[in-house]
Amino acid sequence: MIPELGYFSLTLAMVLSVLLCIFPLWGAHTGNLRLMRAAPSLAIGQFVFVLLSFAALVYASLTDDFTVSYVAYHSSSTLPWYYKITSTWGGHEGAILLWLVMQAGWTAVVAMRSQSLPWVLRARVLGVLGFLGVGFMLYTLLMSSPFERLLPYFPVEGRDLNPLLQDPGMIIHPPLLYMGYVGLSVSFSFAIAALLTGKLDNTWAKWSRPWTMTAWGFLTLGITIGSWWAYSELGWGGWWFWDPVENASLMPWLVATALLHSLSTTEKRGVFKSWTVLLAIAAFSLSLLGTFIVRSGIIVSVHAFASDPNRGMFILAFLAMVVGGGLSLYALRVSQVKSEGRYKFASREVVLWLNNIFLVVATLIVLLGTLLPMIHKELGLGSISIGEPFFNKMFAILLVPFAILMGMGPLLRWKQNKWSMLQNKFALSAVVSLVATAAWLYSSYDVIAPITFIATALAVWIVVTTVVDLAAKVTIHKTLGEGFKRLGLSYWAMVLGHVGLAFVIAGVTLTSAYSVERDVSMKPGDTVALNEYQYRFDGVKSIRGANYSGHAGVVTVLKNDKQVTVLHAEKRRYDIGMQFMTEAAVDAGFTRDLYLALGEQLSQGAWSLRIYHKPYVRWMWLGGILISLAGFLVLGDKRYRQKSTKQEASA
Repeated sequence: MIPELGYFSLTLAMVLSVLLCIFPLWGAHTGNLRLMRAAPSLAIGQFVFVLLSFAALVYASLTDDFTVSYVAYHSSSTLPWYYKITSTWGGHEGAILLWLVMQAGWTAVVAMRSQSLPWVLRARVLGVLGFLGVGFMLYTLLMSSPFERLLPYFPVEGRDLNPLLQDPGMIIHPPLLYMGYVGLSVSFSFAIAALLTGKLDNTWAKWSRPWTMTAWGFLTLGITIGSWWAYSELGWGGWWFWDPVENASLMPWLVATALLHSLSTTEKRGVFKSWTVLLAIAAFSLSLLGTFIVRSGIIVSVHAFASDPNRGMFILAFLAMVVGGGLSLYALRVSQVKSEGRYKFASREVVLWLNNIFLVVATLIVLLGTLLPMIHKELGLGSISIGEPFFNKMFAILLVPFAILMGMGPLLRWKQNKWSMLQNKFALSAVVSLVATAAWLYSSYDVIAPITFIATALAVWIVVTTVVDLAAKVTIHKTLGEGFKRLGLSYWAMVLGHVGLAFVIAGVTLTSAYSVERDVSMKPGDTVALNEYQYRFDGVKSIRGANYSGHAGVVTVLKNDKQVTVLHAEKRRYDIGMQFMTEAAVDAGFTRDLYLALGEQLSQGAWSLRIYHKPYVRWMWLGGILISLAGFLVLGDKRYRQKSTKQEASA
């Protein structure tokens, strides 16, 4: 009965979504205020019924209702309760329902937090969000319902959740990622509504920017948690593996990063308006493209969700409708969009625009490398592979000018700058960066490749220029306290974002250059050395979990004959499905990780083990967290919490 109520709730939400698509858009077109004012109530009602539908699926999973096909295929009675909840988005149908919750949630929040917008714009934004909701609800009800029954014959036990997904990272990674994907639909809706209204001024950018920053913050955090999961569960090393599913999330992130910088420029200087609108359309379109890649069955990946071509064709058709409609409207209205501000070559506007170009080029490289093998195969031309060397080489080339410009940006003023006033700042920052990098690397390592030095110096350069700019802004006031107090949250968001990226660059560079691994065969009592650590194998003990059993290899790590830690690397066999999984043991540190994986049992009581020493690998995730905080920090900026002026509201 509960699953049927879940399906019924989703159907009611679909009805409200159709009305949300029609009423406000028609009301805005005809000037009917009553129809426009219905939009917030419809949006909130839609969210309530989608949430009820999702709660019904969670209830079915928690109560082991294996008459529900989705629960039977993705859960079991032996799963811990928190993984039963996780199982509701562990498969394709449940993941789409979670996407709907996010979509309806964003729409409801926009409805409640946009009272200051003019009714015409507010109605059109919510109408476009309603249209997107209709598309995904149709997809769920017609092709991906998680409420189908297995009656009268149903299993007494479920098939269990994929062991790869039974990890703390997968509890929070998908919801965060979806919050980012779907949040970009708000930026898209603002762009389409502004094009429909024909009013693309600085105020539009101001309204759109906090929503974009928030979505970008969620997407950054989701990608960061996903990277950490791949490191701990799959042993992918923490750095990008260039898996197609990973790339599907990187593409909208790159364009969203360009978008939020472009929105800032449009808001403050009134330039790049048409470019900003195009980025808003592209960012959400790439989110939909990523959904198509993951769920169409055209790729093989450890976390691709579906292999049903019909589902892929539905998403492809919806993608064509959204992108085609958005670009057509853009083509019709772009001639009416004119930038107002003026600027010289040596200005912050030019630096931001150039970095926008680099980000878009990076996106096209990822797009090419991800789609070309698929297209080649679908055309019957055989299989080709574009792998890690291609991506790493192309990104290394782009990184140098991008990081240099990123460091220069905060030191430049809007409109124009005099080179004579900048050269000392740039020269001092460059010298400090080179000296600090040399002191850091040569005191830590014997061999330093030129590419390692350059990449590390770029990370240091970004930090140094940020600090120079911060010092300049703080010291112009009478006291340091007053100087810090006058800095807005948007400025601190910039500082966090830039420093966070510097951490990511340094982490990727140093862990790629100086990670060491060693495969060994050890008997109890044996000791091996790796870098300055000694690893003593103490033997293997049996383990038993809620739904698995297995062995744990116990290894004591020593440094200078003093115990550092004891690692327990597990080899699990899950009771249902009899799948074997390796759970690595990690001793995490600020400047290094000690990573241990237990292999197979060998003859004469020996076991195979793989030992890694990964310097600075945590900096990548620390950087990701700092960058995501930048996205959320903007929400506290008083400029976005103030009510619009009467002039704006009546516009």
